[in-house]
Amino acid sequence: MTAPVQVGPSNGGGPTGTKAHLRNYRCPPTLSRPPRTSVTTRQIEILRHAGNGSTNRAIGRELGIGEESVKTHMQIILRKLRVNDRAQAVAVALRLGLISLEEIAVPEDSNYDCRRATDTPEGPQIRAS
Repeated sequence: MTAPVQVGPSNGGGPTGTKAHLRNYRCPPTLSRPPRTSVTTRQIEILRHAGNGSTNRAIGRELGIGEESVKTHMQIILRKLRVNDRAQAVAVALRLGLISLEEIAVPEDSNYDCRRATDTPEGPQIRAS
């Protein structure tokens, strides 16, 4: 039979959780830079492509890296920006100024019917051309 494993720092054989033990405990070092300011140039490129609706495969092809590398970069981006999905990541990146609206391409025919709609009491109506 093996001896039980002690977890945590040793305090010279005394019981853990004592004041002496806590006095010797050191907090882990804090980050030198806030996570949101340490987004790399490559990650900003990936955010720019994601904002334009590109898939991981298309981003990888455009940047000359593998799809798995894009996925890894995207996971790191989500963690750094403290968001849950790529849409939120793009929104936060826009808000923080990491990317600009000018870098996001909107297709000419995007929401074509919505731009031509006029509001009436009965709801939006499409104007005849």
